[in-house]
Amino acid sequence: MADRVKAVFEVLDERFRRAGGDDYLEVLFDGGRWLEGPAYFPAGRYLVFSDIPNDRMLRWDETTGAVGVFRQPASHSNGHTVDRRGRLVSCEQGARRVTRTEADGSITVLAEQWRGRKLNSPNDIVERADGSLWFTDPSYGIDSDYEGNRAESETEGCHVYRVDPDGAVTRVADDFVRPNGLAFSADEQTLYIVDTRGRNIRRFAVRDNGTLAGGEVFADCGAGNPDGIRLDELGRVWLAAGDGLHCFDPDGTLLGKLRVPEVCANLTFGGPKRNHLYICATSSVYSLRVNFNGLRYPR
Repeated sequence: MADRVKAVFEVLDERFRRAGGDDYLEVLFDGGRWLEGPAYFPAGRYLVFSDIPNDRMLRWDETTGAVGVFRQPASHSNGHTVDRRGRLVSCEQGARRVTRTEADGSITVLAEQWRGRKLNSPNDIVERADGSLWFTDPSYGIDSDYEGNRAESETEGCHVYRVDPDGAVTRVADDFVRPNGLAFSADEQTLYIVDTRGRNIRRFAVRDNGTLAGGEVFADCGAGNPDGIRLDELGRVWLAAGDGLHCFDPDGTLLGKLRVPEVCANLTFGGPKRNHLYICATSSVYSLRVNFNGLRYPR
């Protein structure tokens, strides 16, 4: 593959007219089988991402451009986040658990069961300012041996969970087909969750006691199966889809798209100003410096 691809912003609503950035998407890596879960570490200026079927996590160095193996085997890890103490938190599909990599490299298991039953295969995860971690648990890692280990579900479906700082695991949503990407609004009072099989994004209100209310459809995806989401500082929701990234206004209107030549799985914002867009799409990782910024959450 070429080392860069023309960046095409497709305007569907005039409010998207000013969205833009570099003329070309930069290809940072193109040797994966199915790439997911980009997580940017500001202190080290590097990106960690997963190559799930190949059971490895990779690391791209912003200062040198080099890509190397971060961890292999990697329990068929999928989504990751960097918590507010700078630690890597990972959804391990193969081991059916959520883990945290400590500063010394040791691994702490944060969640692997709910009421004595094994989780399916944790997929994506985000942190709230109170230290709770919210993750989705579809069955992709146990459906076959392609990106995990074939097994029977013990949870009677695919659900969404919260892990509190004391280790308690609570089911917060149980009416999804295949919950996937998720992201909080700026004030963390709203949680957006993708249902891949429902081909939509749903929107929930987060109550003071950590439970969810609502769950109405925020937006539908008309191009393939929706996957990961992130918000920018304007409150717009960016969704990884079959033809690129879809950008939705906070009112649910599809404003436009950033076209990508492969099926997109996930995205994140990075760089010193959070204006570098990193995209995992099938076998490649793309980067684009844009004229907007990723959302900064409260600490």
